[in-house]
Amino acid sequence: MADEKHVRGMNVSPKEGRLIVDALILVDIQNDFMPGGALPVPDGDAVVAAANALIPGFGLVVATQDWHPSDHGSFAVNHEGYEVGDVIDLVGEQQILWPAHCVQGTPGASFHSALDVAGIDHVTRKGTDPGVDSYSAFFDNAHRRSTGLEDFLRARDVGRVVICGLATDYCVKFTALDAVDLGLDVTVLVSGCRAVNIAPGDGDRALDEMRDAGCRLVRTLLT
Repeated sequence: MADEKHVRGMNVSPKEGRLIVDALILVDIQNDFMPGGALPVPDGDAVVAAANALIPGFGLVVATQDWHPSDHGSFAVNHEGYEVGDVIDLVGEQQILWPAHCVQGTPGASFHSALDVAGIDHVTRKGTDPGVDSYSAFFDNAHRRSTGLEDFLRARDVGRVVICGLATDYCVKFTALDAVDLGLDVTVLVSGCRAVNIAPGDGDRALDEMRDAGCRLVRTLLT
């Protein structure tokens, strides 16, 4: 469950009276993660309205985008004899094999058509290296290479982030955990996230892990 119902004490613009938080991070709100997509997250399209409601109140909005080459090592189709859901070793990391998804330049990799992309200030693409996956918006899964998002945020003196998107138990979780490790103040908007739940309860366990790491879990943001 969320730690509290509302976030209070955020900076408010005196001119417009809007909630201005240092940065909003929208995680992987892409077609392939929506119902009917290649790797659908149950009820995944529900996060679109939540994201759109938040965007106007933030001074800086970042969206992440899974952006895989077709030969990506996380795709089951690229491993003869293996199936979706199998786990392999990939650069020393345990890697679950997924259906091919969010392939560069395909409709599935595009943001959901209803997402307010005009309100997005910066896009961070991840998972571009075929040899390693990248759940986090900040690093690949082996923490060998940065996506550049940390530098982008630090250059703008960002100290706090609010995170929502897909999926709670993968890319949202690892983005939040890395953000905490980088010294950022992290709020996860639970109502703006949905989980894959490959195993029952994965989403709830992810929330517990984020809370234990120091993330603030909330269900609504108020001005």
